[in-house]
Formats: sequence, structure tokens, C-alpha cells
Amino acid sequence: MKKLILLLVFATSTAVCLSQSKADKKLLANFENTLSIYAQDIINGEEIVDRLRADSFFTRTLVQALKIPYSFSYPFDSLKTISSIYAPDSSFRIITWQLMRDFSYYRYKGAIQLKTSNGALKLIPLYDGADFTDNPVDSIRNNENWIGAIYYNIIQKKYNNKNYYTLLGYDENDARSTKKWIEVLTFDANNKPVFGGRYFSYPNDPIKPIQPAYRFCLEFKKSANAKLNYDPEIDQIVFAKLVSESGELSKKYTLVPYGTIEGFKWELGKWIYIPAREY
Repeated sequence: MKKLILLLVFATSTAVCLSQSKADKKLLANFENTLSIYAQDIINGEEIVDRLRADSFFTRTLVQALKIPYSFSYPFDSLKTISSIYAPDSSFRIITWQLMRDFSYYRYKGAIQLKTSNGALKLIPLYDGADFTDNPVDSIRNNENWIGAIYYNIIQKKYNNKNYYTLLGYDENDARSTKKWIEVLTFDANNKPVFGGRYFSYPNDPIKPIQPAYRFCLEFKKSANAKLNYDPEIDQIVFAKLVSESGELSKKYTLVPYGTIEGFKWELGKWIYIPAREY
């Protein structure tokens, strides 16, 4: 009899959980529909005031949606202009997007959602601090002064039993040049994000950030579309070797792909430079 009662209690609890899960998914889907409208307006609003208003509504609505229990597993797939990518170990996801004032100025917004065992929301907002530095590669940063980007890939590595999450990001920068970033993210003892560190080893040249660089930046001509991504087949980050159209390497807006790739390979807790080769 006791076993039967326990089974009935378990079945009832399971049914309630499943019912709540379906209700939560429906609620999240409704939020997603609203978020999709705001996300489009952030990009397509005719005036900056329209884009700012849409961004404000989007941010507040997103937080409301994420407060729904177990929202971490909801992908928000229809938000095509918003990046939401999970760490390979599913310990967190990072949500990022951009707000354009005009074609010469972009701001980045974002948040890290940590996975929790009870489904409660643990959200760390990211504040773009790029406007307040002349040298965005020179320091370790936190969520209060993050160097903003839209992230499109996360690579997880380990060294001495510690996880290192390498973020690959895209930055429209300004009217003449685009940037792509390699940013190593770790978490401290209090599970707070730490952006950057001495993780890159490469010979200095006029195109790459001067060492010591706490994050890596590839800046190039606006229309050039230079490659920078992780290649799992060779287990390397690969990026286009750049040359200047005018022979002026210091003018990043003149840099275009040359037809070869360079790269980084993770070794002993660092990204070690791999010389250029054909691709």
C-alpha cells in the first residue's frame, strides 16, 4: 500500500511538473513573439530614438522572459538579430546584440545566463566599456567594463582542471572598419565573469595588437569580410592574413585578406601562434 501511495504521489508530482513545463513553454513562446518585434526595431528603426526605445523594451521583456523557471533551455531561435549561444558544457549561455546610433557608432548589449539546478534565474548583465578606453586590449575586465561584441562561437578548453571559454565576436566598429575579437572568459571563485588575460603568444607585427594583449583583435576594411573562426578538424582558431591596399599597415580600414590564413592552437593554457598557410 505504501508503495502504491508513493507511486501515486510521484505520478501526480510528475504530471504537475509536465503541466507547468508546457505552460512555461507557451509563455516563453509568447514572450519570444514580442521580443522578435522589438529586436527587428532595434535594427530597422528609422531614427535613433526609435532604436533606443526598442532596445529598452527588448531588454526589459527579455529579463521578464528569463525569470520564467528553467528558461535557460529555451533557445529563442526566432530572434535572428540576437545572438544566444551556449557554452559547450551548457554551464551558461551568452546573449549579445548591437545598437547602432549611426554608421560610425555602435554600442553592444549583453548578458550571461548561468545554468541553475532549481531553474531560477541567475543573470549577469554586460556593460560595454569600449567608449571609455583608448586601448581595449590592455587589461583584464569584468561585466561592468566589457569590450562589447556579438558572439558567434564559444570554444571550451581546460588547463590545470580549470575551464577556459574562448569567445569569438563581431564588432561593426565604425563606418570604415570592422573588428573581430578573440576573448577568453573565465569565472572566479564567486562565479563572476573575468574577461581577458595573458592567453596569446605571437610575434608582434603592425597588424596585430601590440603585446602584451589581453584579448586579440583583427580589424579590417568594412567590406573585406575577413575570416576568423574555430576549425574543429584541426583544433585551431584560424583567421585571414591581412595586407594593406595602400601599403599603410597602420590604417586598419585599408586591410584586406591576402589569401592565406594564420592561426592559434591551444597549448598549456595559451593560444600559440601558427604561421600563415594557404587555404
